[in-house]
Amino acid sequence: MKLPLLQDDAFLDSVNDTDKQSDNFYLWWLGQSGFLIQWRGHHLLLDPYLSDSLTLKYAQTDKPHIRITERVINPLSLDFIEAVTSSHNHTDHLDAATLIPLMRINPQMKLIIPKANLDFVCERLKCAQDYPVGLNEGDCISVEPFTFHGVPAAHNQLDRDDLGNCLYMGYVIQFGTWTVYHSGDTLWYQGMEEILKPFRPDVAILPINGNKPERRVAGNLNGPEAAQLAQSIGAKMVIPCHYDMFTFNTADPELFKTTAEDLNQPYQVLECGERWSSDVIS
Repeated sequence: MKLPLLQDDAFLDSVNDTDKQSDNFYLWWLGQSGFLIQWRGHHLLLDPYLSDSLTLKYAQTDKPHIRITERVINPLSLDFIEAVTSSHNHTDHLDAATLIPLMRINPQMKLIIPKANLDFVCERLKCAQDYPVGLNEGDCISVEPFTFHGVPAAHNQLDRDDLGNCLYMGYVIQFGTWTVYHSGDTLWYQGMEEILKPFRPDVAILPINGNKPERRVAGNLNGPEAAQLAQSIGAKMVIPCHYDMFTFNTADPELFKTTAEDLNQPYQVLECGERWSSDVIS
């Protein structure tokens, strides 16, 4: 099993050893689609999966979720989180074994979810109906200093509930002078570029594990598509994710890198647990 570049105490040291006065922000890949963002001492988690719940759940099935990379950090060690997102209800994006400990250790933390998933989220997390903050396409809410804009995601379809609320979402997050787009799980759908271009994202965080029906799970962008989408929406930087977690559903980032280089699209491939700083954006 792969070891994260930074793990446990070394990871926390990296989080603590930053310039809290700088206008730059820092980002760490937590594995799968999980990221930690830090800006001026404020902390946001995106779709964290920090447990072995799926490995345990599927251990005796014909679809075992065998880990590739060890866990970066125990969620109980993250006692400084102000907001956390879930882009949809799949366990690697809405993990009770991660989120319930985070809720316990961060009583003031806000949970941002698709509005359509409110009942499901409250049942899974055993929380009150007024705890999650629900967003739909075009909605906007702020958890200081972070402002979240809801963006539809196609996993594999642009599915909605009976009220027209998106079941799968991405988030455009603005703070200070910065804009980050975290797509959640998605394919490239018609009109996606028109929604995202006006935000002029500094960083786009996109999945690259692809869409293969034989895996018997909903699909995502593949590496070349992620690089092409980033260029299409004018992202200054693209960071790939959703690989190197489970053996049956992963991808090699080399095709992503080759395509990004061919397109002259700036990119950064991170190791799990690695820190990245926005000061590299020109």
